[in-house]
Formats: sequence, structure tokens, C-alpha cells
Amino acid sequence: MGTDLLTAQSVSSNLRLALHGRPNWDRSSGRQTIQSTSSRGLVPISKTGDRMNFSFRQTLAFFFMVFSLVISPSLLGAQEPASGRIEIAAGNFPDNLPDAPHPQGVHAAAEPISDQAPAQSSASQSSSSSQAPADQSTTEKSMHDKAEEELKAQEHQRVAGVMATFNTTTNKNALPLSPGQKFQLFFKSSTDPWPFLLASVVSGIGQADDSYPEWGQGMQGYAKRFGAAYSDAFIGNFFGNAVLPSMWHEDPRYFQKGTGSFTKRALWAAASTGWCRRDNGKWGPNYANVVGNLIGAAIARAYYPASERTVGDTFSDGLTVSAEGIVGAEVIEFWPDIVRHHKRKKAEKAARLAAQSDGQSLAKPVSQPGQQDQKQK
Repeated sequence: MGTDLLTAQSVSSNLRLALHGRPNWDRSSGRQTIQSTSSRGLVPISKTGDRMNFSFRQTLAFFFMVFSLVISPSLLGAQEPASGRIEIAAGNFPDNLPDAPHPQGVHAAAEPISDQAPAQSSASQSSSSSQAPADQSTTEKSMHDKAEEELKAQEHQRVAGVMATFNTTTNKNALPLSPGQKFQLFFKSSTDPWPFLLASVVSGIGQADDSYPEWGQGMQGYAKRFGAAYSDAFIGNFFGNAVLPSMWHEDPRYFQKGTGSFTKRALWAAASTGWCRRDNGKWGPNYANVVGNLIGAAIARAYYPASERTVGDTFSDGLTVSAEGIVGAEVIEFWPDIVRHHKRKKAEKAARLAAQSDGQSLAKPVSQPGQQDQKQK
């Protein structure tokens, strides 16, 4: 506090000298003069303006005094650390020591670290979130590729080298097919020579039985029966093996059992018409197959004779196609056993023939050298 007062007094005295100049008395005139700091001459003070000049100067001096009192503590505050260090060095420890200032450098260094930590965590979260869809898409792509490989292998399956069995798999853990793969399987099965060969056989039997007499005989009647037979199979497979399985997430393939007793395998094949595997790996009713056959039969009413366009005929034809599917499933299920049985019988026959030939060669007498010489003579 004493230092503040001294500073204020020194500032006010300097201001007084600057405003009024240095006071002096003129002995000859007996009046007070002021020596200005800007000029060395003496300026007389008039009596009429003394009070006004005095009050104005006093007010201006008071203003600068207050201003100096306000400014001086801030100037002294900036010098207190130096003075404090001098007093401590001299051994005069003040009673109230100020708190140690916090190291600004530490906070400045720590703030970027704290800022970097959320940035790193957000970056890691964003990278993990971006990697999750990438990993998921990679997994889906690999599964799709594996299912495509299995589908390509199925396209070489046939019964007796003629009957296409592309809708059959022996892998119990086969991967589900995508909607595009289901349509691909349908198109491959429908454009194979086998459906055309089957339709030609069915139309030939119908021609011989004179089914649907309205169609007549000859090439025209055969062509109508052939077109109807192939259209029935195409439309039924389109809805039963492609459209509805894609909508209801059902697998249109027949999962061959291959093991077990004859009864269990026969029931398994018969149940495939109304029971199927779903894309999620579970088993349930085969709605697509049954409903698809009924839809195909209903659409077929458009090109069948008018006498066959009834609701009863629609259900009869749709269920007949489903029953024919049971026969096909039974053939597919037991055909490998038939092939193995035929190969085994063939191998056994070959072994018997080989044994007979060996026995005949051993039964022949071995001629002696002397006997051969006598025969030559």
C-alpha cells in the first residue's frame, strides 16, 4: 500500500509541474509567476482567471491522480513476482504466499492428448464399423461362391445318363441358394433335353389313348398334346421351384437321404413333395411345390379343352403332378443303390468267369517232354 501511495504522489507532482510549470515570485512586481517547462520565460498569472484556472487545473490533476491510482496496482502486480523472489532470497518470507502457478505447458501438452484420445477412439469405432459391413459382405460373397460351385456340380447329375436330376443334392449341409440361383436352377432344368423328351413320351401316350378328343389325331393333335405337356411342366416349375421358393425362402432341391433302411428312405422321398428345407436350415411344409403345381394347373385351363376347365379338374391335375413328383423322388433316392447293385453283380459275374477260366486251365494235363517227342515222330 505504501508503494502505491508513493507512486501516486510522484505521478501527481509530475503532472502538476507539467500543467502549471515551476512556481516563482517576481520581487519587482510582487506577483507569482510560473516557469513553463516548454518555454524558459515567465508567464504572469492574471487575477481574474486565477480561480477558474485553479479549479480547472485542480480537477485535471485529480483525474490524473485517480487514473494513476487505478493503473499503478496493475503495474506493481506485474512486478510482484520479482520482488517476492528478492524477499525470499533475503530471508524475509511473507506470511501469505501465493499459490504456486499451474504449469501451463503441462496443460497445453495434456490437452492435445485428451483431444487425441476421443479422436483415436472415434477413428477406431469408425474403422470397426466400416470393417463390419466389409467382413459381412465378404462372408456373403464367399457363401454365394460356394453355393454356386455346388450348383455347378449338380448340373452334371443324371439318372441312367438321361434323366436330369439338377434339383437333387447329396450334401445334407448344402448352403442355401440365392433367389438368382433358384431361377438359374429352374432355367437350367427347363431347357435341358430331358423335359422335351419326357413331354414327347407323355404326348405319345396321350395320342395313343386319344386323350382329349377335341384335339384330334395326327401331327396337329400330337403337337397340341406335346405343347400342353411341356407347358404344364414349365409353368409348374416356374412357380414351384423359382418364384414361390424365393418369396417364402424355401429350398427347391431334393436332399437325398442315401442311408438308412429301405422304409425310412422311401418315406423320406415321398414326404419331400410336402416337406422341404428352408433357407435358414430348418424344415417345414413345402408350400411352394404344392401351390406351384396348383397354379400351373389353373393356368393350364386356358389352353385345355372347354370340357376340362373346371375347378375339380384344376385340383385333380395339380395333385396328380405332385404325385408324379413322389415317383420321381423315389427313383432319385434309390437309383444310386440300383447302380451299385448292378456294378456289384457285374463284378461278381466277372469274378466267376475268371475263376472258371483259371479252373479250366488248371484241369488240363501237362504234357511231358518225352511224350511230345514221340508225338512228333
